[in-house]
Amino acid sequence: MKNKPTISEIARQSGVSLATVSLVLNNKPGVSQETRSRVLQVAEELDYPLRSPASLDLHTSLSTVGMLVKTDLDSPPQANPFYSKVIMGIEDVCRRNGINLLFSTLPVDENNCPLELPPLLYNERVDGLLLVGILVGEKLFTNSDRRTPPIVLVDGYSDPESYDSVVSDNFRAAYQATAYLIEKGHRQIGLLGSQVNSYPGLKERRNGYLRAMKKNNLSEVYIADFNLSRSSGYAETLALLQEYPHLTALFALNDDVASHAIRAVKALGKRVPADISIIGYDDSYIALNTQPALTTLRVDTAAMGRAAMHLLALRIENPASARMSLVIHSTLVERDSVTTK
Repeated sequence: MKNKPTISEIARQSGVSLATVSLVLNNKPGVSQETRSRVLQVAEELDYPLRSPASLDLHTSLSTVGMLVKTDLDSPPQANPFYSKVIMGIEDVCRRNGINLLFSTLPVDENNCPLELPPLLYNERVDGLLLVGILVGEKLFTNSDRRTPPIVLVDGYSDPESYDSVVSDNFRAAYQATAYLIEKGHRQIGLLGSQVNSYPGLKERRNGYLRAMKKNNLSEVYIADFNLSRSSGYAETLALLQEYPHLTALFALNDDVASHAIRAVKALGKRVPADISIIGYDDSYIALNTQPALTTLRVDTAAMGRAAMHLLALRIENPASARMSLVIHSTLVERDSVTTK
């Protein structure tokens, strides 16, 4: 009979300490990605029973989690290709760990600021709270002196910055998208979406585009300003292309805007990508259903949800520790909507 592998054997073959192996096998922070991958590979080769990534060593008091997800009058959060997968990631961790999940939507304005005080915020059954896609200001919590549970923001921001958060690296991703177009030979590149005072994540994407243009000595920028919560961008794309017919590429701040941009380009009698290249953001189901299929930046939104549960567990275990932020990096997915100029 084959002997059961031990962590000592994993440590020996990986060239690391027993403590490092323990951190990796228990999904704990403090280990580089390279070391983590090496340890997991050795463990798999030895047939060591690995835990699911969604199985956490959670604090025993974390039995009920509340989840507040932004919503507006136009669409529920489950219909949003970005937030629907965030919700799936959160639900997956709760299901695997026997944690009760209380779900509620929170109406927001066009800048994702809450329009009302959510009752779930003061539910005595809730051990921790996840706020998804919400910009939290001080006034949300100054209307009551009742106890509030530990809070983690998911694709959310606060003013002042006083809560743990999980966000995507919006600036770096937008810079990467714009630089990719520049590498393809494009110089007249337009930006679709955002405003000067947009939601922080969208503002970071705008700034990433601007930085990439400046870094490559492209002084002319072309921006279609509009609020993504209030417009699909179709009319704004038409207007931008009519004002600047020499544009050869467009960076859309999400895949939905990119899909409408493709429609706008075709309405003007032009072709994608032969005349105008388009790149999106999110890699949602929309990206695979455009004609042509959309080149985009993939954000692992389900991982954002799972990571939020990790942060919430850590916050409950260490209530006095410093505020933590976890950044999810994106990856470029090349399809058919971008060509070399």
